[in-house]
Amino acid sequence: MKDNGIGFYLGRIAIYSLLVGFAWLMLFPFTYMMMSSLKTSDDVFHSPPRLLPYSPETTDVEGEPLSLFEFEVDGQVRQMVPTDENIRFGFFTTEDLINVEESRESEILYEIPLEEATELREIVLTSPDGEEDEFDVYEITVDGETLEAVLAFRGAQTIFVDLNDPSVTALGVERTATPVENVEFQFSNYDAVFDLNLDRALVNTTIVTIGVVAGQLITSIFGGYAFSRLRFRGRDALFLLYLGSIMIPFVVLVIPMYRLMVTIGWEGKLVSLIVPWIFTAYGTFLMRQFFMSIPKELEEAALMDGASRMRILWTIFVPLSTPAVATLAIFSFLYAWNSFLWPLLIIGEGNEANHVLTLSLIRLSNAFADQPNFVLTGAAVAILPPIIIFVLAQRYFIEGVASSGLKG
Repeated sequence: MKDNGIGFYLGRIAIYSLLVGFAWLMLFPFTYMMMSSLKTSDDVFHSPPRLLPYSPETTDVEGEPLSLFEFEVDGQVRQMVPTDENIRFGFFTTEDLINVEESRESEILYEIPLEEATELREIVLTSPDGEEDEFDVYEITVDGETLEAVLAFRGAQTIFVDLNDPSVTALGVERTATPVENVEFQFSNYDAVFDLNLDRALVNTTIVTIGVVAGQLITSIFGGYAFSRLRFRGRDALFLLYLGSIMIPFVVLVIPMYRLMVTIGWEGKLVSLIVPWIFTAYGTFLMRQFFMSIPKELEEAALMDGASRMRILWTIFVPLSTPAVATLAIFSFLYAWNSFLWPLLIIGEGNEANHVLTLSLIRLSNAFADQPNFVLTGAAVAILPPIIIFVLAQRYFIEGVASSGLKG
């Protein structure tokens, strides 16, 4: 028996650590999107960004909810709430340090309540570029010493009070103060986006996807069996012609397909998103290649036992072709679920009753342009079903990719 030394295990640890690291890099964008869909708008714009959703903690004061903030008073961190009282402050500097053009960018030396300062006079200062501006000079007291300083700009700070000890107060700006936050998932975001017709769009997309997937599976299975097992004149030439249709760009077919839908009265209806796409040359090719890998002896034995072609197809070929069927189903599902250009042309943005998810996401991004958490919630609704389908069918998908097309 081979004796694996410490180097072998260290190598394995390094390899698995590297794989986990790359897996996390791949999954992080999706994880961040899902977490952001459960955040508030303010939390999405938090700097630096955070993965988990946080919400400010509030407390009820005389029937009014107030946000809690953290302040350090006498070396002790306290939770405080803002009051309606403000104190106006002056931000002072010297004539040498004042920025005449942008006074708020000056180097501030003192921050003094204006009621504790005495206005003395006005002076005119000139910038290096020759621009002039007037500034007020105040007399202020710092550490018991009286001096003159130039007022760069004014500001206000809110008085915060400790609810447990109202005698303890602190000054701060509510916008920049440190809030008390807790991890809280905002599942109400999903209620908000579903109220914006996303629930109807989800149902429509499901109907269209089921119709397209079922149609492509049925036509591809029949077509693949016919081109692989049935002998008829011109079979190979017809198959090559059908396969060659894959090379025709979609933009070439848009106008004829649109005019056809208008002619038969399907414009703006869900049926126009299903019927034109139930035939697929790729699906027929995939099933044909897989059917050709099945031994002919099975089919010949079944024919000798009196089985019909239809029974052979559904009781022998289809069960043996589960990986190929699953692969085609996944591809068809992803195409139908994420289709955008054709629904935009044939359904239109104004026909909300027949919207699919891709169209509703446009409306959602316009309605919540300043609230990315709702936009990401809609994106999460659209992306979760394909991910779930792929995870559940990935074994068949991998088998289908590995084994299809082995025989010509």
